[in-house]
Amino acid sequence: MEKIFAVLGALSGFVAVAAGAFGAHVLRQRLSPAHLAVFETAARYEMYHALALIGVALALNRRPGAALGVAGWCFVAGTVFFCGSLYVLALTGIAWLGAITPLGGVCFLTGWLALAWGVLSSRA
Repeated sequence: MEKIFAVLGALSGFVAVAAGAFGAHVLRQRLSPAHLAVFETAARYEMYHALALIGVALALNRRPGAALGVAGWCFVAGTVFFCGSLYVLALTGIAWLGAITPLGGVCFLTGWLALAWGVLSSRA
C-alpha cells in the first residue's frame, strides 16, 4: 500500500504544481480575484496533502498498520472532494459545489488524526 500512496502523492504534487502555474499564468486574467483565490487554495491544499501522502507511504514502510492506511485513503478522498470541488467551483462558478468542500475537509482532518494514531500506536 505504501507504493500506491507514494505514487498518488507524487502525482498529486505534480497536479498541484501544474495547477499553481496554470492559475498564475493563465487564469489570473480570466477569473475574478475571488475565484482565483479559491483555485489557489485548492492547489495549496493539494500540495500539502500530496506531501502528507508521501509521509504516509514512508510511515507505512516503517510501521505498517491499519490506521496509516486509513490516513492515506482519507487524504486521497479529501483531495478529490475538497480540492476537486474548489477547482471546479473556481472554473465554472457552480456555487452548489461549495457544499461538497466540507466533506473533503472532514476527510483531511480524519486523515491527520489517523496518521497521528497510526504512528503512536505502532510498535516500531
